[in-house]
Amino acid sequence: MVDKKSLRSNKSGDSSSSNNSNKNPNSSSGNNPPSKSTRSSSRRTASTPSTKKAAGASDKKMTDDKKQAAPVQDLAMKDAEQDVKKDATGDVEMADAAKSGEDDKKDDENKVEDPLVTTSNEIKQSFGMLERAVSLFDARFTLRVLRSIASLRRKITPEILAKVINEFYPLGHPSRAYLLDTIGQPESAMQVEGETDIHKVLPEADIYLHLLVQIYLLDQKQYEEGAEFSTRLVGKVHSLNRRTLDSLASKVYFYYARFYELLPVPALVDIRQQLLASLRTATLRKDIDLQATLITLLLRNYLQTSDITQADHLVNKTKFPESAANNLIARYNYYLGKIKAIQLDYSGAHEQLVSAIRKAPQTPAAVGFLQAANKLNIIVELLMGDIPDRATFRDPRLQKALNPYFLLVKAVRVGELEPFFSTLQANSDTFKKDGLYSLVYRLRQNVIKTGIRMMSLTYSRISLRDICLRLGLESEESAEYIVAKAIRDGVIEATLDHEKGYMQSKEILDVYATQEPQEVFHSRIEFCMSLHNDSVKAMRFPMNQHRLELKNAQEARERERELAKEIQEGEMDDDDTGGEFDGL
Repeated sequence: MVDKKSLRSNKSGDSSSSNNSNKNPNSSSGNNPPSKSTRSSSRRTASTPSTKKAAGASDKKMTDDKKQAAPVQDLAMKDAEQDVKKDATGDVEMADAAKSGEDDKKDDENKVEDPLVTTSNEIKQSFGMLERAVSLFDARFTLRVLRSIASLRRKITPEILAKVINEFYPLGHPSRAYLLDTIGQPESAMQVEGETDIHKVLPEADIYLHLLVQIYLLDQKQYEEGAEFSTRLVGKVHSLNRRTLDSLASKVYFYYARFYELLPVPALVDIRQQLLASLRTATLRKDIDLQATLITLLLRNYLQTSDITQADHLVNKTKFPESAANNLIARYNYYLGKIKAIQLDYSGAHEQLVSAIRKAPQTPAAVGFLQAANKLNIIVELLMGDIPDRATFRDPRLQKALNPYFLLVKAVRVGELEPFFSTLQANSDTFKKDGLYSLVYRLRQNVIKTGIRMMSLTYSRISLRDICLRLGLESEESAEYIVAKAIRDGVIEATLDHEKGYMQSKEILDVYATQEPQEVFHSRIEFCMSLHNDSVKAMRFPMNQHRLELKNAQEARERERELAKEIQEGEMDDDDTGGEFDGL
């Protein structure tokens, strides 16, 4: 009999040997894969008690690892689910945010900013600009403040002015109570933060606030109160001698004269003494802006009362500053052209008016000035015997205002008195309103000259009786006088036979054989040169910039000398200076 224990030991020895061979498969066969017999033997050995114990331990360890890893995976899954939930809710939250953003935008659109705060902040920003103008002594900041008045005056109310005045002036300042009383607002007991000394108020800002109150009174049509307020303000400005106040002072005087223009005529004459005294003071102080403003205001004053002689004396006795602003130069040229047109100097008047139109601002606010200048220029051209350019009447800004003058040009161009007088009678109210009726009535002689010129070109010989009938003159003597004057003025090239009573036209000569082309060419060259000179004069540069450039150039030369001296003495090499004086 075979013992069962020995058989079991033999099997266990075989299984151990087979396990050793499975653990080291590369020892006999290298990198070859295991055969089917080894796989089957390993499966057999798995059923043995030792392999069961090892497998059981490894399975237990794996289960423990799985138990430990399970919470981590569960947490990760939960985090992922939370992330998914967050993403899902995030979309909802983003949508809600978008909806809330749209609602906020709608609320912002529906919400209107308080004009009391915004306008007062704009005025306070102007105070900062004025402080910079004073500290840097640069008038450009003051001009920027003055340009903002056009938009501010539409928003100004008594409440806004009272708020700014109470916040700007300290308690006890005389201008505080006076300005509040002028606009009819009560004085507040609020003290300005960090401002207790009434002498620390900037004069430029003080005058600027007075100017805003002055403009407010003008917009409210309180002419008498505004005239009294302007008189006191002019006295205050006249007592100050500060170059940083020049631009503000010119505006103050402009509205001062405007208030008195809107009052009855005696008030307009009463301010001449103050304007002349201020002009004398401005000339002594070399205040260019105020000097140019006062000259234009005086000329306007004289022309409104038809004091042409006094206006001509003022032009001859004063010198208009060439470095004045363009708008003041344009206004001065317009007044000067009107004076010369009244004095029969049509060529000089035409030159001044063309310069005024060219220098006038091309903005909607200056359309009125352009219309007035073009109206006067059209009349002057007709009085000179010329026909205005048709493109002038096609300008959209001028077309409606120049329609009566277009009809007048058509009547003058025909050379017949009947259409001329009918047009003059139909538009007499417009001409009187523009103050040009007397100049328009002078065109009667030009209409007659135009008719005579057309007849001289049409007929080689025509009797004085026919001229009298065609022009509608009273007698042949008057026709003979008019023809003789036209020949003397060079309007026509003809001879007059007094005994036989006819006019004999000369043969038409070649115009290029005369001096007329040369004169026209000379006038055009002169116009271009004057335009170039005016453009150069109108260029503006920062004040004292040339001194800074000279100082920098002098410092650069000194550095060059020191550097060259150090190189000569051997203290520096060429390499230290960049090689062969590249730095110089």
